[in-house]
Amino acid sequence: NKQIVHLGNVVLSGVTPAASAWVDVTGFDACSIVVVSNTITDAGTAAGFTCTVQHGDDSTAVGAANIAASDAVDGAIAVTVTDDAADNTVAGGIGYKGSKRYVRVNAVGTTGTDADVSVIAVLNKPHRAATTLVGTSVAAT
Repeated sequence: NKQIVHLGNVVLSGVTPAASAWVDVTGFDACSIVVVSNTITDAGTAAGFTCTVQHGDDSTAVGAANIAASDAVDGAIAVTVTDDAADNTVAGGIGYKGSKRYVRVNAVGTTGTDADVSVIAVLNKPHRAATTLVGTSVAAT
């Protein structure tokens, strides 16, 4: 009883933030956000990137706010990558148990960042007995 939703790829170049699509967590008690490093160039310890989980009551960029440690399953609210050799690997995951309807990732690099990252949401603990395995993301408005 899980649902998997691809929230898209975020392309990072320098310090320009990039946000994934939203996942609607209505009907689920928790959500795991998985960050997959596809291609990383020039990450290094001085030029890595951080993916922070955000949530909101609506799917607008204006309504997005970083989650607090109390909204996370284990207190972790971000995934950071600083290794150029981390291509095609799961960089990390964040468990969300907050009360907002929408959840997404906002990724920010440093000056030398050049990376392509996939974001996947795994919805857990549905309020109903069965659900479809693959869900649909919600575009930011």
